[in-house]
Amino acid sequence: MSRFPRLILTATGVFLLQWLVLGRLRIYGTYPDAVMLFLVWYALRGGRQRGSLMGFGLGTAMDAVYGTWGIQMFVKTIVGFTVGTFAVEDRKPPLIQPQQALLGAFTIALLHNGLVVIFLALQTEATNNFLIYGLWLGSAAYTAGVAYVASLFMR
Repeated sequence: MSRFPRLILTATGVFLLQWLVLGRLRIYGTYPDAVMLFLVWYALRGGRQRGSLMGFGLGTAMDAVYGTWGIQMFVKTIVGFTVGTFAVEDRKPPLIQPQQALLGAFTIALLHNGLVVIFLALQTEATNNFLIYGLWLGSAAYTAGVAYVASLFMR
């Protein structure tokens, strides 16, 4: 199988995993974002343009499912572009250590979830503690934990 169909199947599989499984594994209302982790991995390998396009596609799919029209698409496009700036040039897949996965995923999830919280608060005109402690910080920590566990299997 060539590279492009395999990539589309993988992205679709990660999206379905997020929507059908991880979105329902909530801890105190927080959930991990496997789509963002896949996007970061792909942007590190593909660069800014591919990361932006993948972020746009995955974000649009998440907006369609979760009803946050435009928010996920915009934020994931920004994340794909930003992370793609640090892409690996020599076409070797980057070997990511578990500690790097934990700290990197936490940092990127803080940026991603912070933007999502800002836009959700503006859209819904809601101000409550759950947006900060649950959706922003809690989901970032949960996503970092999932990245740590996933990196243990990617060696």
